Amino acid sequence: MTDLKSKSKQSNKQESKKIRALGLAVIETTIKALHTLSKRLDDDFTQACQYLLDCSGRIVVMGMGKSGHIARKIAATLASTGSPAFFVHPAEARHGDIGMITKNDVILVISKSGETEEIVSLLPFIKRLSIPLISITGKANSTIAKMASVNLDASVEKEACPLGLAPTTSTTTALVMGDALSIALLEKRGFTKQDFARSHPGGSLGRQLLLRVEEVMHQGENMPCVSHDALLKTALVEMTQKKLGMTTITNLQGELIGVFTDGDVRRAFDKNANVHQTLISEVMTKKPRVIPPETLAAEALQIMESLKITSLIVTNAENKPVGVIHMHDVLRAGVV
Repeated sequence: MTDLKSKSKQSNKQESKKIRALGLAVIETTIKALHTLSKRLDDDFTQACQYLLDCSGRIVVMGMGKSGHIARKIAATLASTGSPAFFVHPAEARHGDIGMITKNDVILVISKSGETEEIVSLLPFIKRLSIPLISITGKANSTIAKMASVNLDASVEKEACPLGLAPTTSTTTALVMGDALSIALLEKRGFTKQDFARSHPGGSLGRQLLLRVEEVMHQGENMPCVSHDALLKTALVEMTQKKLGMTTITNLQGELIGVFTDGDVRRAFDKNANVHQTLISEVMTKKPRVIPPETLAAEALQIMESLKITSLIVTNAENKPVGVIHMHDVLRAGVV
């Protein structure tokens, strides 16, 4: 019985090792293909980038089958990095969607064989439009490559698929070529993090780079605030009602002169302060850290974390408190 278990365990180990070896072979084949691809970025790549930079319309990306999936991703990457682009299905283009393409556009085609029937049939129409056609193919002497204004060689020695049938290495190579175009354009256009955030307003990066304190702070009646001549008891009631664990303190002119926090409460009671007689100005913390309303929420969070506090007072140019932002407000906004 023990021998059977031992043999079964050994067999499982061998099978596991074999599976890992198969996976590693795929990765190594792809790495080799990408290494070869890196040596092909020549003047054709530069010319392709120039066509895309000069485009006053949209970059129309096409591809069929697995190349179509890659084309969709490339179009999405271009669009999100400052180069307006969209995907058009070649088969649908033959039945009306070709009308989406204008004389101001540039077409980017993905085809491993360079002979994709649905795309080849569109070449006469594209030629009549007299617009640049960029192709990413696996055959430089193919119909599509020859008709293109510039062809980018994405050929591979072999697919990672042991049958040599499933598009694997070839699709990865085409995708990387598309990414190379996208990022080269991003750099050339001077595309910034702020630009990226504007095209990703719903993502965490967008919120980090766009969301400002004034959009999430507690203000108006929701902002805790008491006068400098208020009693400690009044400040405690204000803190309890506003539920922020603190309150701002202002002078007669409405200017900020201090803050009173949960920590100040403990320190006040340690000194046996009388809640009915002690003025809040006697136990408050003077010169608290403040931020302007236009501060990014992400920056406010960093300040709170560095100072080990949970709230920040927001003041205007006249040093009057206009709001309070709590750490939880920033977290709820999805900044991180």
